[in-house]
Amino acid sequence: MYRVETYPDSIQLLGPDGAMAEIIPGCGALLNRFSVPVQGRAVDVIDAFANAAAVPEQIKPAFQSAKLSPFVCRIRESRYRYRDVEYLLNKFALNGSAIHGLLFDEPFRLAASEAGPDEAMVELSFSYRGSDPGYPFFFDCLVRYTLHGPNLTLETEILNRDKRTLPLADGWHPYFTLGKPIDELELQFHGREMLEFENLIPTGRKVPYSHFQQFERIGATELDNAFQLDSSYISAACVLRDPSTGIQIEITPDASYPVLQIYTPPHRRSIAIENLSGAPDNFNNGIGLIELVPGGTQSFSTMFTVREIR
Repeated sequence: MYRVETYPDSIQLLGPDGAMAEIIPGCGALLNRFSVPVQGRAVDVIDAFANAAAVPEQIKPAFQSAKLSPFVCRIRESRYRYRDVEYLLNKFALNGSAIHGLLFDEPFRLAASEAGPDEAMVELSFSYRGSDPGYPFFFDCLVRYTLHGPNLTLETEILNRDKRTLPLADGWHPYFTLGKPIDELELQFHGREMLEFENLIPTGRKVPYSHFQQFERIGATELDNAFQLDSSYISAACVLRDPSTGIQIEITPDASYPVLQIYTPPHRRSIAIENLSGAPDNFNNGIGLIELVPGGTQSFSTMFTVREIR
C-alpha cells in the first residue's frame, strides 16, 4: 500500500517499493526530494534542502524546486503593461528584473490526501489576494502531487477569483541530480528552436538549435536558455542520464508546458530543467501568455520518472 505521512514541515508520499516524494507546503509547495529504488539503492534526483524548516529563508536566490506563478523566470525591469494599465512588481528582483513569480515562499495548506494500492496523492492550496501591488489580481492555486511507481506527477490548477481577466504563466524550477557533476551526464530533449535572449530576456526571435537532439555529454556546456518544445516526442520531452549506470530522469510535460528552460549553475552538481507555460517576460512579449477570464480555470501538468535503461 502507498502511504501519505505528514510532519511539522513536510509531507511525504511513500510507495510500497521504497519510492518517496517529500513536499514542503510552507514554502510554495515545493518538491524537496524524489527518490526511487534503482539497482538496490535509493536514487534521490532532487538537489534538496537539508533542513525543511529553514527552506523559506534559503529559497532565494537559487529558487530550487520553486513553484513559478503567476509569471515565470523574468519580467524585464519588473514592469509590464496589461490592458492599458502599467504595473510594477515589488516582491523580488535580481539584476533589475522581477524573477520567479510570487508564490515561491508562500505557505500552502493541505487540502486533501489519498493513499491506496496504486498511488499516493496530496493536494495543497494557496489563495493569492493581490498582496503585490504589481499584480493586484485574486486567484487560487492548487498543486497536486501523485506518486505512482517510478513516476511523480505534478499538476497545477489556477482559478481566477477576480472580477477582471488576469495575465498568467506557470512553471516549475527543479534542480535535478544523479549524484555526480553534470559534466559527466548526458542530456537529450525535443527542442529544435531556442528563444533568442538579450540579458536573459527574449528578443522575440527564435533561432535553430541542433545540440542535444540525441544524447550528448553535457561536458563544459553552459546553458541559461529557453527552448520551444516540438510535438514530435512520444514519451519524454527531456531525459537526463548517467551513461555509466544507465539511470535516467525523464521529464514528460503535457501540452500546457510547451517551453523548456535549462540552466547549468556554476556549482555543476545539478541542473535546472524547468517546464514553463510560456516564455520569460511574456507579460511584455506575449509569447505563450494566458489570459484567464473571471471564474476561469487553467490546468498544467508534468511528470518525472526515474528508471534504469540498459
